[in-house]
Parts: sequence; C-alpha cells; structure tokens
Amino acid sequence: MSLWLMRAGSSGEYEQRFLAEGRIYFNWSELLTDLGTLPDLETFYQVFGDAYPQAKKGKIQNNARQGMQFAKLMQPGDWVALPSKFNPTIHFGKITGNYQFDPKAEDRFQHSRAVEWFAQDIPRERFDQDILYSFGAFLTVCQIRRNNAEERIKEMAANGWKVPAHSKATLGNGNTTTSTDEEANAAVDIEETAMDQISRLILAKFKGHGLATLVKAIFQAQGYTVHQSPPGPDGGVDLLAAPGDFGFGELRICVQVKSTDSPVERAVLDQLIGTMQNFHANRGLLISWSGFKSTTERERASKFFNVRFWNRDDLITNLLAHYDKLDEGLRSELPLKRIWTIATTDLED
Repeated sequence: MSLWLMRAGSSGEYEQRFLAEGRIYFNWSELLTDLGTLPDLETFYQVFGDAYPQAKKGKIQNNARQGMQFAKLMQPGDWVALPSKFNPTIHFGKITGNYQFDPKAEDRFQHSRAVEWFAQDIPRERFDQDILYSFGAFLTVCQIRRNNAEERIKEMAANGWKVPAHSKATLGNGNTTTSTDEEANAAVDIEETAMDQISRLILAKFKGHGLATLVKAIFQAQGYTVHQSPPGPDGGVDLLAAPGDFGFGELRICVQVKSTDSPVERAVLDQLIGTMQNFHANRGLLISWSGFKSTTERERASKFFNVRFWNRDDLITNLLAHYDKLDEGLRSELPLKRIWTIATTDLED
C-alpha cells in the first residue's frame, strides 16, 4: 500500500465534490490529453508544455510529474489523504479504480479515479507533527513516505485513529524511511504548520473549560464585557458577551465552546439556538475546536444573520489578531512571536 497526498483545488473548492462523488480529480484546466496513454515522463513533459506554453520550465516539469503520478503510479488499494480546507481535519480514502479520462466531462474534471472514503474528518491533533509536515506540502499529488508514514497511518486506522503507544517515527529496523523527491523538495505550507504547533500549545494549556477562558480573553481584548459559566453543567452556554464596560449594549452574544476532538453534530447548533432564546441573546457563536459535521455545515447559510461558526483555525486567527491586547499573564502562557516570510501560492496552473 502506498499513501498519497491529494488536494481538491488550491483553496479546497472541490473538496465536497470529491467526497460526495467518491472520486479524486486531477484538476488541471484545459488538459485534454488522456494521460493514461503517455508512455514515459518525457512525453508528460511535452504534453504539459504544449498545454501551458506560458509556464516556466520548472513548473511544467513539476506539474507533469504530478500528472504521471496520478495517471500511472497510483494503484487500486493505495490510500489517499485529503486535508480539509474547511475544518482542521483530514479525510482518508482507498483508491478502488484505475485512472479514467472523460473528454466530455466539464473542465478540470476529465481526469479521475474512484475512491472509497472510509474515514472523514479525522482531527489533525491526532497526528504526529512530522506527518502533518508532510501533509502540508504545496503539491496537488504527492506520495508520502517520510518516517514510515504509510505504516504509521495504517496503525492509527486500526487503533481508532489514535497513535498507538508503541508507535514511533522510526519503525521496523529503526531507520527512518527516505522520502520521495517530491516530498523532500516540496515547499511546505508554513502557515498551516504554525497553526498545528500553536494548536498543540493551546490544547496543552487550555484544554476543556480552559478553552472558554481563552475565548473570553479574546472578547475582552475587543472591549466586550463577558460572563463565563463555571465548570460543570452550563445550561448550554459557556459565555455571554456584550459590548461596553457594563455589557448593556444591544448586541448580545451567546457563546458555546466545544473542545472535543471530533466535529460537532447539528444537535449542538440546535441547542445553541434554544439557549439564545432562553438568554434573550440576538447573536450566537458556536466554537468547535475540531470543526463541524456536514449536517452542521449545511446550516451556515440559513443561520448567517444569527450565528457564526469558529473552528480551531478561526479561533487561532482571532487570537493572533488581538494577541497584543491580551492579559500579560495569558500571553506568558502562550508565548508567540510575529514573523514575516515569503508567501508560497504557486500550487497549480
């Protein structure tokens, strides 16, 4: 079994289609050649060069190698890891079919493989940092082998998607597995890696009820007056927030914070709506560290004028935006430093 990283568009725009249709697509635009008929890598270089004459040679070769992997090297039975762009989670599937080319399909969906998605929304926090680093490669297709990743992911799947106690990055004979050239040389999403590292620190310091305390501090940094429910049964509300020194503003926010390591179901949203009515709140904020199930996601539009949804990344983004205004004691528990780096966005054509 090989393990492949697959992305559903540079912004995850095709993720739901991948999952709903049970397929993965090589989403290059106006690539109208059956890649399965190409005999060797040099031919892939030529086809991609003809398809994208304005692209630089290095990019053409990089894209061509990914096309060859998708059409030639992936095999039925291999596993695919699809990092979500909407939740801090990763989906896993097993390839069940050979490469297919459909010239009549809409643009970007001519090249595909059938996939059985056997595990969806596995929280990123469950994976070791070195595996997350490999999953952060700025590539659409990439074989993941570094540090015996295939064996370790397979062990996690057999262990309820938790790292077994005996699992280490060096399995088997004790030597780390060499990575593929693409995996070793690929640019990595530094922002995503930083999010994972900050996430681990927050969970170490503020797991459980402490996460609501952190959210309270973010609201206070924005000038809100906040009431926090004590630990234990909270009646469906963790925080009540309103603007101003006394909190008598017309904007009244009811906040529910879930720090569980699984995406929350629709029932949690329904509970928040009922709690808003009980407390006469006109706005709600549902925070789920591990994101939201599809049943909850489908309610975003209908609840747009009443409820906002934060996952792990949303919470961290708001934390960073107001970090300088947080209490000094809290900042000492979360020592963070702002840095500048070059943005890498050259993922696709």
